[in-house]
Amino acid sequence: MEAAEWDERYRSAELVWGSEPNLFVRQQCDALPVGEALDLACGEGRNALWLARLGWTVTGVDYSAAAIERAQSLTAREPAEVAKRLTWRVADITRELPPPGSVDLVLVSYLHLVPVEQEAVFAAAAAAVRPEGHLVVVGHDRRNITEGVGGPQDASRLHTPERVATVAAAAGLTVELAETVERPTPAGVALDTLVRARRPAPSSVSDARPATR
Repeated sequence: MEAAEWDERYRSAELVWGSEPNLFVRQQCDALPVGEALDLACGEGRNALWLARLGWTVTGVDYSAAAIERAQSLTAREPAEVAKRLTWRVADITRELPPPGSVDLVLVSYLHLVPVEQEAVFAAAAAAVRPEGHLVVVGHDRRNITEGVGGPQDASRLHTPERVATVAAAAGLTVELAETVERPTPAGVALDTLVRARRPAPSSVSDARPATR
């Protein structure tokens, strides 16, 4: 969908995705050390708002101006100490990729692009993770077309744990979790890809030196 189509969708409903964070985002991020986070394709900001309530400083990015307007409106309802930790940007993340080593957490939730764009965004997202920081990706799994309900029906835009994990590992991250998970919906069970990866701490100078007798 183009940005204008997403604008229309967001303006046609009060909250397209609801106000609560995605259940897998909550599971994977709840216990992480608080720092700076980047929510790519953040939509109306439900995940970013939740992270900010936990103490994270969060930047949410989406190419739908209507989605960002909604996120800003929701931010205005938050306590001042939460609102000050939130920044919203209208941008096309396929063209404005995050700089390497810039944040402690990169969240990519239900972003489904053509393969070449998806690979580039995932690679940049992984590269943006600081040492000891995390990448968390959740999205519709390719198996969902035949084994689940709902979601996009273009297999080329859907994820597999192996594909996402390969991109994360190539960027130097240690993959801690990569699996297909079940998500209950009113229409039945949907299948999602879920990946969590961490950038290791850099080796100390002493670790890099050969042992001496």
